[in-house]
Amino acid sequence: MVFKKKLYQCRPKGELKIETLRTKKRTRSEPCDPASLERGVRQLLADKVSGNLVGLWLLIPEHLRLGTWDLLCGWSGQSGGRVEPRLALQLVHEAALCTTGVRQQRVLSQRGFELANGLPFVASDVAIHCLLAEHVVAEAQRLQIALGRIRRASGDYAGKLLAIDPHRTHSYSKRQMRRYRDDQKTKPFKVAPTFFALDPDTHQPVCFTVATSARTASTAAIELLGLVAEILTPQPGEILVLADLEHLAAELFDHVQLHTPFDLLAPMKNTRPLRKQLRAIPPEQFTRRWAGFATAKLPYKMARSAKPVFQFAQRTGEKPSEYRFGAFLSTTDRDEVDTLTLDYPKRWHVEEFFNAHQALGWKRAGTLNLNIRYGQMTMALVAQAVLHRIRRLLGEPYSTWDAGHFAKSLLAGLEGDIRVRDDTIVVTYYNAPNVALLREHYEGLPDRLESEHVDPHIPWLYGFKLDFRFR
Repeated sequence: MVFKKKLYQCRPKGELKIETLRTKKRTRSEPCDPASLERGVRQLLADKVSGNLVGLWLLIPEHLRLGTWDLLCGWSGQSGGRVEPRLALQLVHEAALCTTGVRQQRVLSQRGFELANGLPFVASDVAIHCLLAEHVVAEAQRLQIALGRIRRASGDYAGKLLAIDPHRTHSYSKRQMRRYRDDQKTKPFKVAPTFFALDPDTHQPVCFTVATSARTASTAAIELLGLVAEILTPQPGEILVLADLEHLAAELFDHVQLHTPFDLLAPMKNTRPLRKQLRAIPPEQFTRRWAGFATAKLPYKMARSAKPVFQFAQRTGEKPSEYRFGAFLSTTDRDEVDTLTLDYPKRWHVEEFFNAHQALGWKRAGTLNLNIRYGQMTMALVAQAVLHRIRRLLGEPYSTWDAGHFAKSLLAGLEGDIRVRDDTIVVTYYNAPNVALLREHYEGLPDRLESEHVDPHIPWLYGFKLDFRFR
């Protein structure tokens, strides 16, 4: 009788397992070691897949161009064969689809979703929670810096203006925390704040930071500007930061002047003492720019501030009885007319960005664990970068759709199937809209990528290439 040796190495005891979702009512534990993952993915490809989430595969060429896989492997600290970077890619794709809530209530399996992540399954909330909890805020910040530098090199930022803005999401947590209210008429409520930095010329986010509700916008802006400086590496005076009333603090103005290369502009609160001070300015100090608009530039010293700043005063109205005044503070002496009429109005593009893209994962706060929130929202930032590239590639009408419309109509709105031919995964779409436009950019994809000096082999799909067909 012949006995084979070392059979324990075929399936060693204590193999890695992960909780997965098969259906809404069925969860199961599946092996997630590299060999099991590759076996499962190759088996799914051999069996072929049909579903209505194959539109998500249109993002894969942009992942290759952006270098998403290297970013996720760096964040997870694991090699490409492991499950961790694939779970991170699942988070990116969930953000792109604008999915929210408990995963068990909106299972995405068996429709082509898991295969796009290089997985034979969809991981459950428990698995994703454990992944995010293992990574700290500093790791997510390093991922944001690496992503931002790639986007800067790709021309996604103009690098002249920067809008910073707090985005506060309602929190329904039972824990004790500081409450927030917009004005004196509303009741204070619990919030989970996020602080964004956006290039208002290109409407693209640079980075963000999160904090507890006790943190003020001015102190959060100090950390935020530090991240921006690492990403954009500007020269002194090259970038003007457009802030709002919440950032009008001596601490922030001193920090910007002493420790950053940025210039800062923020409006002054329209209080009675300010109106009295502006009305006391001699009329000859105002320069009339056009009918009903005049400006004045004055030196100004903030209370508890170490350095002086400049006050840009504006006056509207033709008659003294109709005059209305407003004022801004600037860290540098610059042309106040262009600054007030051309530059500062662009700050409102940050509100347009939230309205169009907050469904990616910035609309709700599922937890107040900052490690988990930072990781999840950073994956949404990666998804937004990929979606921006595909919008720019396809143009109209896709470039004008908000995140929810784009996800519903394109990424989750195309019927098709997935199969393998030799060393290439072929995704076939049936009755796709704007088929001529899609065919122009996606058929013959391996040759297109090689002509752009991009490796067409997909590392999380074990070296397969990808091509598309439209029927």
